[in-house]
Amino acid sequence: MRSLADQTVAELGGTWSILNRQKRDHVLLEELLQQLEATSGAEQDAVLNRIARLVFPHAFAEESVLWPELRRVLPDGDALTLQVEKEHQEVNELWVALEKETSPSQRRLLIDRLAAVLREDVRDEEDVLLPRFQDAVDVRRLRQLGVAWEAVRRTAPTRPHPVVSRRPPGNALAALPLTVLDRSRDVLDRVAQDGPEQARVQASAASRTLARAAGRVEHWAPLRRGERPETHRD
Repeated sequence: MRSLADQTVAELGGTWSILNRQKRDHVLLEELLQQLEATSGAEQDAVLNRIARLVFPHAFAEESVLWPELRRVLPDGDALTLQVEKEHQEVNELWVALEKETSPSQRRLLIDRLAAVLREDVRDEEDVLLPRFQDAVDVRRLRQLGVAWEAVRRTAPTRPHPVVSRRPPGNALAALPLTVLDRSRDVLDRVAQDGPEQARVQASAASRTLARAAGRVEHWAPLRRGERPETHRD
């Protein structure tokens, strides 16, 4: 098996292949992680925001579209995808901890661990899971999945939700309410950052209200359906 990192776009199945789309995001993620490690303060927070908007929709689309297909075509697909789901779960939990942490030294430790887990996730996918998947399906199917994955990625939640199931049907049920809440918060947070002073205060308060709503949605029992014990969080 050849790592995706060593393959051209044509070898991966073309522009719309899910393998090429995965690799494209992974390349961008590495660029952002390097920026993250070289920045601090408000500049670092801006890079973290960009990473979140890349990572969480990407992972949600994987868990909704790609991993169910991989489990279907590979005899050991369940174990392979569970390892990556555990990494996704740790990323969610690290991100929540990072949002609450104020100590610079503790934030640095959390950021270092976050970067390490994200890089481990990329290597597991590009070196093991996706080459195995590439050998099991044809190019036409890779392109079909690429279209489906891209559609889900563009309409997926954009923030960490560690309580929600990493597998269908729970994550599929979570998609609509959490996407609406997350993307509404994204708009409000931009206003809170760059808008007029009065609008900033109102937007910040509204974003916090939606954050509390998202927390309540996460604990809705049907959104836990399909969860494996290894990625379960109370």
